[in-house]
Amino acid sequence: MLAASVEYVNRLTPGWSGGTEYAGPEDEAQAVGEALVAIGYPQPTVRGEDARRLAVLAGRMRIVFETAHAGDLDRAAQEINALLLDTNARPQLDRRENGWSLHFHGPDDGLVNGWAAGCAAGLALAVGSDLAGRLGVCAARQCDRVFVDTSRNGQRRFCSAQCQSRVKAAAHRARRSG
Repeated sequence: MLAASVEYVNRLTPGWSGGTEYAGPEDEAQAVGEALVAIGYPQPTVRGEDARRLAVLAGRMRIVFETAHAGDLDRAAQEINALLLDTNARPQLDRRENGWSLHFHGPDDGLVNGWAAGCAAGLALAVGSDLAGRLGVCAARQCDRVFVDTSRNGQRRFCSAQCQSRVKAAAHRARRSG
């Protein structure tokens, strides 16, 4: 569910992406659908009101990434607890083809509560574990997209290879001209 949180925050919140200002999606329903497809959910149909609610929740998830990245785990935990409460996240084992799988559901199994509750629970598990220091915000200039550092050494600084390359190229140009 961390991957879903990253997708929602990066696709649904305004800011900067790869050096370009990102105003957020013009069509939130399409953006939510694309985020779901990106994490492996098959071709969803998303209602406008569901997309708007997920966009609001993505803004709150951004707070978790930003505060955890800044080292303020107390503030991140407060926001996660509020998300867990608001989505009424509850664990449940669901039977799948290859056995049982743990999922977190809201008070109903609708799109918003199902995914938002799962994302909130995933963020809670991350902050409550050794992944707490691995929720990040891109270090590239003019980029504020979020990521989860799954690298072996825990030193990831960028949301994508594109941003890492931009920073390295700029540093190389600065060294050559200076």
